[in-house]
Amino acid sequence: MNRIKSIEKGSIAEELEIEVGDILLSIGGEPIVDIIDYMFLTNDESLEMEIEKANGEVWTYEIDKEYDEDIGLTFENPIIDHAKRCTNKCVFCFIDQLPKGLRETLYFKDDDSRLSFLQGNFVTLTNLKEADIDRIIRYRISPINVSVHTTDSELRIKMLGNRFAGNIMQRLKKLIDGGITVNAQIVLCPGYNDGEALSKTLGDLIQFHPNLNSVAIVPIGLTKHRDGLLQMEAFNSETALNVIERVDRFQKQALKRIKTRFAFLADEFYILANVSFPEDEAYESYIQLEDGVGMIRKLFTDVNWLLSEMKHVQTQHKKVAIITGKAAAPYLEEIALKIESHYPEIEIRIVAIENRFFGERITVSGLLTGIDIMTQIAESDSLFGIDYALMPSAMFRADEEVLLDDMTRSDLESRFGIPIFKVETEGKALLSALLDGGTNV
Repeated sequence: MNRIKSIEKGSIAEELEIEVGDILLSIGGEPIVDIIDYMFLTNDESLEMEIEKANGEVWTYEIDKEYDEDIGLTFENPIIDHAKRCTNKCVFCFIDQLPKGLRETLYFKDDDSRLSFLQGNFVTLTNLKEADIDRIIRYRISPINVSVHTTDSELRIKMLGNRFAGNIMQRLKKLIDGGITVNAQIVLCPGYNDGEALSKTLGDLIQFHPNLNSVAIVPIGLTKHRDGLLQMEAFNSETALNVIERVDRFQKQALKRIKTRFAFLADEFYILANVSFPEDEAYESYIQLEDGVGMIRKLFTDVNWLLSEMKHVQTQHKKVAIITGKAAAPYLEEIALKIESHYPEIEIRIVAIENRFFGERITVSGLLTGIDIMTQIAESDSLFGIDYALMPSAMFRADEEVLLDDMTRSDLESRFGIPIFKVETEGKALLSALLDGGTNV
């Protein structure tokens, strides 16, 4: 239902005295199916909007405004409609590997182009009819993030477990011919879509540049909870290095051909292969940062630049802990030494947490649970003598302070008796948290 959750202050909606709890029925005589309808139909300079009030009366509002000016409404359901459930049975699906006991929303598999546009989620395009593709083009739902994985029709059908998955090239072409910008993702699985299959996929996708903006390549994540699932291999140091070398060759060719590297590897490949990350410029303004591509290199770059530009301001002596996953810990140790050399009055302790809940092959901070954090800190007493601790925002539900298993930041604060702050994984936020005692995080 299109029930209104809030009214933006100073907005057209507030001026018209539309109220929280009112229901949006139609705009210009067209019913509102979802948030995309709302965004598209409110773009006009003149529009007529029907609202149902709490007493059941239907009021009609005639609105004159600037083109693209927001009405100022948000809804109880952000996309208004129900999110579309994924119909694939992907061999690499992470949700299928989740044990019981996590927050309920984690078990819902969405494959919704509207969430791709609004929240950056990736979609496979297998869930769409031709009319849905036409609607994306009509409403200019752009950019859209597409999980491609492979352009080989038979291999994609096999990997996604969906007989409708093989038409990816045709669907991408239709979107791109319709003026839609696409960002692509490949979840790389050893023995499936790596090797020559990866080279073919990248060679096919580069034909769509520049409308297909870039490709992020991320490794399969395997938890210990795979009973009854297909046997899959994880990347190791040798196979990760093979991927790096193959993609490096492709990037060099792409630079000559289209002046961009086009395809970018997630940080985990370099960590697994134990090789240096590419230099800052190799990430091309970090266009795939949201997909874990270049996060550590960017953190190094930001911290180094900020330290070189900042005048030393005396701060009181403090001991700060940074709680993180195993993958990032060695790099944060290096960053901590740089900060300590610039601010000797700050002592930084990196607290690396092993992922016992999902298994040791899962090493990223964003998949740590509260119980692992609490148990291992208690076992090691690693917060003894610490003034306050920092936790990366990736550990928490978006815009909240809730971890994967519904434990909260305040639960950890209560257990260990020190302030614990949520901090964005970027240089300015990290330095601010260290210098300001977490108060400006």
